[in-house]
Amino acid sequence: LEAKVKQFEKIIKIGRTHTQDATPLTLGQEFSGYAAQVASAIANIETTLPALSKLAQGGTAVGTGLNAPIGFAEKVAEEISRITGLPFVTAPNKFEALASHDSMVFSHGAINAAAAALFKIANDIRFLGSGPRAGLGELSLPENEPGSSIMPGKVNPTQSEALTQVCAHIFGNNAALSFAGSQGHFELNVYNPMMAYNFLQSVQLLGDAAVSFTDNCVVGIEAREDNIRKGVENSLMLVTALNSKLGYDICAKIAKTAHKNGTTLRDEAVGGGYLTNEEFDQYVRPENMIGPK
Repeated sequence: LEAKVKQFEKIIKIGRTHTQDATPLTLGQEFSGYAAQVASAIANIETTLPALSKLAQGGTAVGTGLNAPIGFAEKVAEEISRITGLPFVTAPNKFEALASHDSMVFSHGAINAAAAALFKIANDIRFLGSGPRAGLGELSLPENEPGSSIMPGKVNPTQSEALTQVCAHIFGNNAALSFAGSQGHFELNVYNPMMAYNFLQSVQLLGDAAVSFTDNCVVGIEAREDNIRKGVENSLMLVTALNSKLGYDICAKIAKTAHKNGTTLRDEAVGGGYLTNEEFDQYVRPENMIGPK
């Protein structure tokens, strides 16, 4: 994604909010949002790891440590750390460690958030690649399969479809984990096996799906610059650039009239006597609308 940010940094396109046309940005800026989402998701997952390192071993039946030698819990944690190379420690409160698995719910919540981010990214990419003639058609996606079983030459966004299905499965795992985390009756939560199974499955699925989506989709994405350019040229939301000159109400009138008449902003702004052709060119410059000034 970060490589695509660089590749697309000079391609100006129309943004969309509420699925409707909005003001311009670069395709690189759009992809920078995706890259930042992934980076944040990774960082959030990493913040949960210390909570997973606290072991209940040594609490014995109900957390009191009955029949365990003094120092047993600490030595077990040290030995497991030595074997795994991971920083396990003994839980400071064995009653909490046995009766709840909140740390697993917390950590899987971060995995769930990562799945939500990847779902959004995969959806955006497949929608931006919709077409090729009757969709948004801003992106060209890699052809991983020969086409539809019934429509020759059709290219389906199968990598996006696969990733979003994995994410949906993780949402289900998260619901199950959240419920299981609430089932600590008195001094013991016995739902640990199901929680561990779902947790590890989510880790494996999301990791594999992210790698597949990267290798088989993201690296091969190309911009369809002609379609993107047409979208910018036909956009009515460029009228926002005239706010400082004409005010909101007049700009809204220009945009609505152009939409109703099937004309351009220039036609209505200049034809309506609001400004000259030269003034229109001075204010309506998409390249000046992609950052603060």
